[in-house]
Amino acid sequence: MSFQIIGAGLAGAVAFAYYKVAYASEGPQGKPIFSSFGPKSLKVHSTELINHNTKKIRFELPDKSQTSGLGLCSSLLTISFPGGGVLPCPRPYTPTNDLDEKGYLELMVKHYPGGKGSTALHALKPGDRLTCLPIPAFKWAPNKFSHVAMIAGGAGITPMWQLAQGILKNPDDHARISLVWGVNTDSDIFLKDQFDALEKKYPNRFKVTYVVADKDSKSPYEKGFVTAELLEKLGLRHGPPRNNGTHVLVCGPPPMDKALTGGKGGSGLLSKLGYKDTDITALR
Repeated sequence: MSFQIIGAGLAGAVAFAYYKVAYASEGPQGKPIFSSFGPKSLKVHSTELINHNTKKIRFELPDKSQTSGLGLCSSLLTISFPGGGVLPCPRPYTPTNDLDEKGYLELMVKHYPGGKGSTALHALKPGDRLTCLPIPAFKWAPNKFSHVAMIAGGAGITPMWQLAQGILKNPDDHARISLVWGVNTDSDIFLKDQFDALEKKYPNRFKVTYVVADKDSKSPYEKGFVTAELLEKLGLRHGPPRNNGTHVLVCGPPPMDKALTGGKGGSGLLSKLGYKDTDITALR
């Protein structure tokens, strides 16, 4: 790589940092903060460690009478500056609180050892500010599909949690949801109480299965990984007589995504279960 290219990259990063500081705003007055284009500045209200490596970070919205303006499947590109440097660290996260809640927005952030973005966000304290940009997302409409199979790995659960809340609380949306969540250990399951509540409230519309690679000896969950055999056992083979019309949403680490979808030009395990490319959406 030439010194000219390196210099141009550094100059671009510095320019972006200046743009972030100079133009990040709190949004238009009297409207949701993300109802207009451009970077927005969010103030940290509180933080809470919810398991061994995941923090819930709650942000104040500038107008307490407004929602964030984000829709289902929305995510935010967070821009942090690790160590107070000039090089920005962009990372996408999905808001996890009810999007109809006024005055606040929450992110659940998993800390990765050595991860610049997650380390910077875990270091945030009440009163600190974070710059965010909304990311165009998969569009959901009520009854878009009669049945949704959500397959998540690790922190990829957050967009599934956001969408499940939105679907189930909408009286005009009758979609059923089957959620499969693969994690490394039992302690990585940080939304169990919330999912238990959904299963109890919507017994005919919501079902969650946890798959744990290294589970505790007394763990009640499925052991191993998300495989074609497991999905078939859960009734998620596509086509008649079961689940004709099922759409699959996938979000997890790249190796998991590739195993499920096959990647570019590949044939993943979902294709072996009868799903076509048009039946699958990878969330980011």
